[in-house]
Amino acid sequence: MGYMTAVPHPHSEAAGPARTGRRSLAVALLSGALGAAVALLATRQRWSEGTTTVAGGNFPLTATGSDVTGVPAALAIVGLAALVAVFAVRKAGRFLVATLLALSGAGTIAAALLGISDSSALDEKAAQASGDTSATVEALTHTAWPYLAAAGGALILLAGLLALRYGRHWPAMSGRYERDGAPRPRRKPATIDPDRPEDLWKALDRGEDPTGA
Repeated sequence: MGYMTAVPHPHSEAAGPARTGRRSLAVALLSGALGAAVALLATRQRWSEGTTTVAGGNFPLTATGSDVTGVPAALAIVGLAALVAVFAVRKAGRFLVATLLALSGAGTIAAALLGISDSSALDEKAAQASGDTSATVEALTHTAWPYLAAAGGALILLAGLLALRYGRHWPAMSGRYERDGAPRPRRKPATIDPDRPEDLWKALDRGEDPTGA
């Protein structure tokens, strides 16, 4: 007596990648958009502070993320644009855009972490406040905002890695397809009555050949 081998249904086989694609798409959109927002917000906040000596007293100095470096904000904008562009391209183009998205996240992390030890912005402010070009900042301290900028970059990087791994399952913007991916049915040409001149004129307006040739 033979044994029957269960054959997997084609719809069940296709449902797995489709479900994974939808989940990865949702996570990538959320992490990419949130990461860009966090990085942009963090660069506008106070990253470091210190003092310099002016007229025998201590003069407070502060520097925002944009004062320290403009790289995280710029890369966050690039990453956000790449996240949107992922859906406008396919195949090799999508891979390249996803790579750009991941690199934007990695660059944001690196720039934010390097900005923690960068005192050049406060040194410049110290020189301006004291009138001494050789003056430097004293009692330098940092806030948590650079680390939050790096965390935003990590979210952008995650979106890029998801796009590289699962991007082939994501939908692409196209005027030829409906939202479900099915091609739009073409409209059937209107019936033309050769005995009615108005039908002939309407056909010409639509760019159709009223003679049917």
